[in-house]
Amino acid sequence: MSRIVRFAASGGPEVLTFEDVVVPDAGPGEVRIQVKAIGINRAEAMFRQDAYIESPNLPARLGYEASGVIDSIGEGVTGFRLGDVVSTIPAFSMNQYGMYGEVVVAPVHAVVKHPPSLSHEEAASIWMMFVTAYGALIESAKLTPQDVVLIPAASSSVGLAAIQITNLVGATPVALTRTRAKRQQLLDAGAKHVIVTGEQDLVAEVLKITNGEGARVIFDPVGGASFPKLMEVLAVEGIFLLYGALDDGATSIPVLDFLAKRQTIKAHNIWQTSGDPSRLKESVRYIVQGFASGALKPVIDKVFPFDEIVEVHRYLEANGQFGKVVVTV
Repeated sequence: MSRIVRFAASGGPEVLTFEDVVVPDAGPGEVRIQVKAIGINRAEAMFRQDAYIESPNLPARLGYEASGVIDSIGEGVTGFRLGDVVSTIPAFSMNQYGMYGEVVVAPVHAVVKHPPSLSHEEAASIWMMFVTAYGALIESAKLTPQDVVLIPAASSSVGLAAIQITNLVGATPVALTRTRAKRQQLLDAGAKHVIVTGEQDLVAEVLKITNGEGARVIFDPVGGASFPKLMEVLAVEGIFLLYGALDDGATSIPVLDFLAKRQTIKAHNIWQTSGDPSRLKESVRYIVQGFASGALKPVIDKVFPFDEIVEVHRYLEANGQFGKVVVTV
């Protein structure tokens, strides 16, 4: 028997419950993993609330990222052996697989042998944050050393990954944060500039940093009321990558300025990379190489025990973390 997390109704963290189940052997194209750590993502809280890009089929499981040891290998699976230490990449629907469990089954296309230098906790924390940022900045924006990148909600795990990848390219990461509380942490994390949007004039600061030209790339998980002001500081022919909806209010576009500047607004999510085998392979190569060089590093905010999964989701939704929240199993 193994404990997994499931929810029978959409709602707050309190809907999450533990269940004892028999986890079957891995089927064709699958591996079974004895889980050691789980990475917690905003997408999972949204899925639990039925506020995600897909609705849960109740009763539902959840969880994209886990690390652990393979103990069963399904038919047709090559490249893995029993006892291999692996982690999972978000490359599947949570209506098909869920990584919140002591033992889980995962599709082999979403399983990788992570760098051996990483602990289980670190390995469970990296793929959502770095693959999402890689897809946006490297694949979509085709970042160059001359670029300035604005990163709202910069203290999130994806925001911190974006800072690191921007620095790896040699471009200039500008972190946006609402209060002064995380300013020094963001500078220590590699941001070249930090704009405290609750105290400073965003437009004036960005124009000063960019010599009046605006930023060529904006990588935003918020949308909503701040969107028009961000568009104001997007450069001519700049690209605005929107990858979340932390502000669920209306997101309006200043159409005339948008047309005049010939800007691009592009929806982004991890599936553009993780859903394409060749892109996923290249992203893993890039990220692993970044870890090997020391340019990329996990950023873990807090580690909880599996028993506290409800409290974990409450903590996540309080929006106080700096980096990734991880659970040990």
